[in-house]
Amino acid sequence: MRFTDGYWMTLPGVETLQPQHVETVDISDDALVAYAATAPLTERRHSLNLPQLTIRVDSPMDGVIGVQVDHFQGVRERGPSFEVTSTPDPVVVKAADGEGGFASLTAGPLTARVQVDAPWQLDFLAEDRVLTSSVTRGLAALQTPQGPYVREQLTLGVGEHVFGLGERFGAFVKNGQSIDIWNADGGTASDQAYKNVPFYLTDRGYGVFVDHPERVSFEIGTEVVSRSQFSVAGQRLRYYVIYGPTPKEILRRYTALTGRSAQVPTWSYGLWLSTSFTTDYDEETVLSFVDGMAERELPLSVFHFDCFWMRQFHWSDFVWDPDTFPNPEGTLARLHERGLKVSAWINPYIAQRSHLFAEGAALGYLVRRPNGDVWQWDMWQAGMALVDFTNPDAWRWYQSKLEVLLDQGVDALKTDFGERIPTDVVWHDGSDPERMHNYYAQLYNRCVFELLERHRGKGDAVVFARSATAGGQQFPVHWGGDCESSFVSMAESLRGGLSLALSGFGFWSHDIGGFEGTPAPEVFKRWVAFGLLSSHSRLHGSNSYRVPWAFDEEAVEVTRTFAQLKNTLMPYLAAAGLQAHRDGVPVMRPMLLEFPDDRGAAAVDTQYMLGDSILVAPVFDADGWVDYYVPEGRWTHLLSGEVLDGGGWRREQHDVFSLPLLVREGSVLLRGTRTDRPDYDYADELTLEVVEPVEGMEARLEVPTGDGLAVAGTVEVSVSGGVLRARSHGIGDAWSVRLREHVVPAVDGVAELVLEPGTEG
Repeated sequence: MRFTDGYWMTLPGVETLQPQHVETVDISDDALVAYAATAPLTERRHSLNLPQLTIRVDSPMDGVIGVQVDHFQGVRERGPSFEVTSTPDPVVVKAADGEGGFASLTAGPLTARVQVDAPWQLDFLAEDRVLTSSVTRGLAALQTPQGPYVREQLTLGVGEHVFGLGERFGAFVKNGQSIDIWNADGGTASDQAYKNVPFYLTDRGYGVFVDHPERVSFEIGTEVVSRSQFSVAGQRLRYYVIYGPTPKEILRRYTALTGRSAQVPTWSYGLWLSTSFTTDYDEETVLSFVDGMAERELPLSVFHFDCFWMRQFHWSDFVWDPDTFPNPEGTLARLHERGLKVSAWINPYIAQRSHLFAEGAALGYLVRRPNGDVWQWDMWQAGMALVDFTNPDAWRWYQSKLEVLLDQGVDALKTDFGERIPTDVVWHDGSDPERMHNYYAQLYNRCVFELLERHRGKGDAVVFARSATAGGQQFPVHWGGDCESSFVSMAESLRGGLSLALSGFGFWSHDIGGFEGTPAPEVFKRWVAFGLLSSHSRLHGSNSYRVPWAFDEEAVEVTRTFAQLKNTLMPYLAAAGLQAHRDGVPVMRPMLLEFPDDRGAAAVDTQYMLGDSILVAPVFDADGWVDYYVPEGRWTHLLSGEVLDGGGWRREQHDVFSLPLLVREGSVLLRGTRTDRPDYDYADELTLEVVEPVEGMEARLEVPTGDGLAVAGTVEVSVSGGVLRARSHGIGDAWSVRLREHVVPAVDGVAELVLEPGTEG
């Protein structure tokens, strides 16, 4: 939202109150509070009829500083609010030293300082360097034709890039964009987003989290090209500045503040196959797909039933369509007998023909209009209503209906929708409808995820969620929503995933082949490689099936190749998943995360790092041409063994069984032997694949258990004096070290290899 007409003028009807003079700064043990007059104070009489802003600076944890700006403090606060974790470490608060001095608050490595008896300026510093500042003509309380707002502007440095703000499918670098944090069901082809997160980070060493679940309007270098602006309606604005200095450390602190991803089971990393959306299917169709995958030796982990497992016009009643699935327990049992998990589609909407509508309305479990009527419309499902998750009884009621599905044999739930949440309603707990619009996704996904955890146990719960906001990363997995079946849409999906990764989300997926339409065979094959080199992989479409043989036999072979490859990489991927859970670092990583000092890598949005060692550059071209960026160092192609030197862009042509898949020098990949499934004993016949060892290198790697929930043991790898040594702890001797064609098995937990000249990187 913009308030000015260029540099000099405000828009018609806009009045601004900007801090002009810091009159007083009060100091306490854990905060400082600045009182800023909105005009110069040169005489006592100037304090009459003069508004002031109150700015409180505090800290919820080390390396994070909170700022709260108030105009009128008497406004009643209505929920919901983000759940922000506070683990206060000691802070150092200093009063100003004389007139014109600075008052400051220091939280670990980060300091905020404000000058007293001077024009407004709030600086954020680390390592004696100003990261960003709130300056004169930036911070303001505004009166507009739409009502009151509070606006902040933080300075942007020369060459500084802004990233994040949720799963956004436009340009990866957010500079020059106007972005409203407002969940919408707009597909991947628009500037709307299913997952809006009021958090960004920059490559200058800090991030900013705006602690408001309602609409937050960002102007990133637009209204003022040298500043990042954010504003909210009302009389108060609260935000946090989060120090790194690295992007990984920013995410670690941000996810400590808003919550980290739950652990996900390793079976969820395997290939998911869906019925697709509007296609015709019954048990015979489903089993023919599953058996067809097995006959073609295509590894499959999960089968997903999309919307029409229920009767049309009844979504959601959670009752299987008796015409197509007369014996759902038997159907699910037959899938389980084939070694598969089962996923089912749900949403939080109750159609009028659903038997749950009358029940929910009578019990007061559906969202109501101000006049007491149940809120309804005809979009999506005729006469549909909305479950009111602010009502604890409605929460338990909804869970009880889903629990029937889990008892029948459903293992995972696709929590679709949750974006088009009305604001002309009354919530059970009195929540502000504007604040609830985005936050509804948090309640919806938490409700379902908690049920799955209670039913299956922690670490074995998985949703496949489309909508989210800040904190939604706690309930994995998330997928990118409705994309077209084209190379362009494949690329925009990746941009969304990269932006979401820099918004604190650890696990992400997308519809392989695209959702809308039917992909050309060359699109499908390239998307298969991309999909199976993502943290989670699902074949899903709208009005056409996504079984590989629907395209051609080569598509079958491509699917087999990359599904088997992913399964052998599972020890490595499961270790990355543990890191996402513990530290908030995503499995799929924008290049910026691994190469924060490489300016050439910062804006790259057509490739990513899978974990910390593997560079993946999907092919977005029917003829197999791909341009990709390789950071400095020596890199080895995982598929061909070719070694190349980085430090710039490369252009190559790849057939459908290949793509740029490079491993950085000095890496140790944990490789398994199973190609048929993702969940197995990773320590059994584990291979430590050492790539371009470097003299002096030292690596300590955790070997996950087969379920991915714990650490089975560790391995330490080092190179010294031309000798590669590996030592294990807790995993026995069923492992070996591999360096190119050389394989050395472990004996008594140790393996050594004398490096030949030229073997070291």
